[in-house]
Amino acid sequence: MAFLADALSRVKPSATIAVSQKARELKTQGRDVIGLGAGEPDFDTPDNVKNAAIDAINRGETKYTPVSGIQPLREAIAAKFKRENNLDYDWKQTIVATGGKQILFNAMMATLNPGDEVVIPSPYWVSYPEMVSICGGTPVFAETSIDNGFKLTPDALEKAITPKTKWLIMNSPSNPSGAAYTEAELKALADVLMAHPHVWVLTDDMYEHLTYGDFKFFTIAEVEPKLYDRTLTMNGVSKAYAMTGWRIGYAAGPIELIKAMDMIQGQQTSGACSIAQWAAVEALNGPQDFITKNKAIFQGRRDLVVSMLNQAKGINCPVPEGAFYVYPSCAELIGKTAPSGKVIETDEDFVSELLEAEGVAVVHGSAFGLGPNFRISYATSEELLEEACNRIQRFTASLM
Repeated sequence: MAFLADALSRVKPSATIAVSQKARELKTQGRDVIGLGAGEPDFDTPDNVKNAAIDAINRGETKYTPVSGIQPLREAIAAKFKRENNLDYDWKQTIVATGGKQILFNAMMATLNPGDEVVIPSPYWVSYPEMVSICGGTPVFAETSIDNGFKLTPDALEKAITPKTKWLIMNSPSNPSGAAYTEAELKALADVLMAHPHVWVLTDDMYEHLTYGDFKFFTIAEVEPKLYDRTLTMNGVSKAYAMTGWRIGYAAGPIELIKAMDMIQGQQTSGACSIAQWAAVEALNGPQDFITKNKAIFQGRRDLVVSMLNQAKGINCPVPEGAFYVYPSCAELIGKTAPSGKVIETDEDFVSELLEAEGVAVVHGSAFGLGPNFRISYATSEELLEEACNRIQRFTASLM
């Protein structure tokens, strides 16, 4: 009898975590490495949020909390959804977890049976299919393309849905592509879903506040209120509030689903960190003006990276609407030979040779289900981004 669970055979390690770890290891060996794999802002948590955490400690808010979160935070979440997304949720329809990952995992664990299918547009965040597989479901990939901005089309969604489909996972703006859906694009997808009442929607809005130019963010239950009763709207404080390490994700949805997720979490971790929850109350209820300032910085970085990558031989980099990633194609470089003599046969070969030759760590696109591409996180200084892009230009020019 095998000791380890069969479920582990269905799961792959996180490629994004692996790249960041590889970059750290090379740096400790003295290599000059620029790591562009991490999916977290380089900004510090706002002072008012940090002070709220300190105040909570001084008040003695250091005990276990209710599994689904403290009431002030759940009320703040409900208020946020009403204020920013025109969604009416009672605070009892909300749940707080240790990051967005736990929200997703709880939802899948609470609803999936063997054979149930979950439609996931590709490219996708690396954890979506792994969570579905761990929970006994079957990921079904609906492929997008660079030509349509890496966005799911109604036709592709229709083709992916079967009688076994239980969920569609939507991520806008997207990790890894930065693609974000307009109101009209969401309405077209909602029209497909309205014809399939057995399909629920999990909308991952973690990058909601990081959209650029004139783009206006919408979430699908806002666009089609008839989907409200079968939508789990997920968000968190990690990206917009630079609180990745605080580990607070949240969601709102039908009360029956929230209760089921509460039961799962109650036997798993119980409530999220009490101090982090009080910090999140201040994040959601407090001043929001810094978000606009950070967005402007991110947009400048995006424009720099897109411009420089499109000047690199054989690279095609679309302009993303949001998040802090670009997802350029390296298709023209497949079959070329690197300075090491290695023939680049895949996007994984491309990023490996780039790291070896120039010390730039990025993530290969096939890890996100669509290649030959690679993902760059521009959540770092313009100085480092410019240097990294110069190295990428030098590397692509060296390929024969």
